[in-house]
Amino acid sequence: MDRRDFLGTVLSSGIAAILSPQFARANATQDLKIAPFRFDVTPPIGHPLCGGWIKPATVIDDSLESIGFVLTGAGDPIVVCTVDWTGLLNSAHIRWREALAQAAGTSPERVAVQCVHQHNAPFVCLDSQKILDSVPQGPVNVQVEFFEECLKRGKAAVQQALTEMVPLTHLAVSQAKVEKVASNRRIGIDKDGKVSGWRGSSCRVPELRDLPEGLIDPWMKNISFFNNDRKVLSCYFYSTHPMSYYGDGRVNSDFTGLARKRRQADSPDCTHLYFTGCSGDVAAGKYNDGSPQARQELTDRIYTAMVECDSATSREPVSQVSWQAASMNFSPMESLNEEALMQQVANPAAAAINRVVPAMQVAWMRRCQQQIPVVLSALHINQATLLNLPGECFVEYQLRAQQTAPERFVATAAYGDGGTWYVPTREAFPQGGYEVSRAFSSALTDETLTAHSAALAQNRPS
Repeated sequence: MDRRDFLGTVLSSGIAAILSPQFARANATQDLKIAPFRFDVTPPIGHPLCGGWIKPATVIDDSLESIGFVLTGAGDPIVVCTVDWTGLLNSAHIRWREALAQAAGTSPERVAVQCVHQHNAPFVCLDSQKILDSVPQGPVNVQVEFFEECLKRGKAAVQQALTEMVPLTHLAVSQAKVEKVASNRRIGIDKDGKVSGWRGSSCRVPELRDLPEGLIDPWMKNISFFNNDRKVLSCYFYSTHPMSYYGDGRVNSDFTGLARKRRQADSPDCTHLYFTGCSGDVAAGKYNDGSPQARQELTDRIYTAMVECDSATSREPVSQVSWQAASMNFSPMESLNEEALMQQVANPAAAAINRVVPAMQVAWMRRCQQQIPVVLSALHINQATLLNLPGECFVEYQLRAQQTAPERFVATAAYGDGGTWYVPTREAFPQGGYEVSRAFSSALTDETLTAHSAALAQNRPS
């Protein structure tokens, strides 16, 4: 697909999402059907991890998967899936949605693809790879042949799911408090209003680990789908960066993926999906020293919450289903300068991270200039909402969405289209800090994203 075709496809789908908010509802709930799918997305040995600026894949400790479901009977088919990757950016995310949409016989705006965001995993931006390919000795962000193979696997998995559909009759929602996993990364503001303390995914500084958790969403939420008394799918949602340690070349699904796999082994007749919520400013640093023992402890705590969620579910008949999509255009960070960034990209003496990140920034700037929108979406079933947001949104966006729809059970999956990178709140920008330095969009994003999220959470037009 060339640039003209790509732009036309995306713009047409974006306009469709604006003009037709996709409020198709299930008129006859007996027509609702659902089926899970899964396919392998484990990178080959030698493939770049986390965008190419950490050690590439040398060992496969455990497989990476894309897991999702197809839902029919509420208008055109709906597809939702997770991917055990760091991220899918810009056209890579759009192409993944297009591939699954084609397989399901639906439109791309009725497909949600959310990454889990483990770091010993691929972080794919096809657009920045083209930029890197245009300069001498450009580093590799993604092996394109592997990406294309994943799309083929995804299409085959969705097509197979369509042959295995079962009636969707009941829904259950629950939540469980997760103990000693999440903590806010931005833990101190000095007298000048700047971030003065910061905890990453792991932290070995006792003074920082002793500080309070800070602002988090402590609840794991669960939405489960039933065919009468049989649980077909169990979807978990929790907000934290899902890394205990990484950068050693050992591909793995880390503590959230390991917990999910343990839960899958417990009940193999039900497909278990894990979604990472808004976690741009939330990680496990207070409770993680980066050791193998800490990974095991974090896995156990996530697993415990999953078990509690599944044991607390109470079924109710499905009476209403709808899908909602909204398109959003972003404005790039005002400080970004394409000429200066391309000088960094073209510098063969620079470290890979100092070439790959600028290439991603240039790709984002060009996308914004072309007004290729980001699609947000929500699946509404009875009083439950599965809210799908882009990038590394701060946890405040998730909490706001829940607060604007207190009568609904809002479970948020972030890390959709990753072209945005970090999405801080407006208040965070003057405070600075790592996340703001890695934000690709301006502070103006806050108002628009908050408004769209509220509309989606409330199941009303945006």
